Amino acid sequence: MKLFLLAAWEIFEVVLIGVVTVFFVRNFLAQPFLVSGASMEPNFSSGNYLLIDEYRFREPERGEVAVFRYPENPSVYYIKRMVGLPLERVVIKGGEVKIYNDKNPQGFVLNESYLSVNLKTAGDLDVIIPKDEYFVLGDNRNYSYDSRSWGFVPKKDIVGIVRLRLLPINEAKVFTSFGLVGQ
Repeated sequence: MKLFLLAAWEIFEVVLIGVVTVFFVRNFLAQPFLVSGASMEPNFSSGNYLLIDEYRFREPERGEVAVFRYPENPSVYYIKRMVGLPLERVVIKGGEVKIYNDKNPQGFVLNESYLSVNLKTAGDLDVIIPKDEYFVLGDNRNYSYDSRSWGFVPKKDIVGIVRLRLLPINEAKVFTSFGLVGQ
C-alpha cells in the first residue's frame, strides 16, 4: 500500500508540474496559432502551426506578422502584417503603399521584399490611423481580407507577433523582426 501511495504521489507531482508549466508558457510566454486560409501566402500557408510571442513590453513594429482578434468579431483570430502604425497616414495608389509620419513628412514607399515578385497592392486608399490602432495587410494582397476592407486593428485586440513556425516540420523557422527600409 505504501508503495502504491508513493507511486501515486510521484505521478501527481509530474502531472502538476506539467500543468503549471503549460499554464505559465501559454499565458505568459507564447501561444499556439493554426493558420487558416491563403491571405498570407507564400510566407504562411493554411495548416502552418505557429507560436506567438505576446506583446507585453513593447509596441508592434512595421513589418511584423501579428495575430489579432478580428475587430468585427473578437472570437475570430486573423494573421496579417503590420504596415501602418498609430497616427501615420497610409496611401495606397498605383499598386504601392506609401507611409507618411513625423520622421518622413514627404512619405516613403514601403519596401515589401517579403511579397511575391511583381505583386501590387490593389485599390486606392488614403487614411490616417487613429491613436492606439494599426493598419494591417495580408501578404497575398489579391486574396486578403484586411484593413483595406474593414479598417484598423485596435491595440487591445493584438495578441502577439509570430516568432516560430513549428509545422510542417520541413518549413520550421524562427522569425525575427523584418528590417524595412524607410521606417
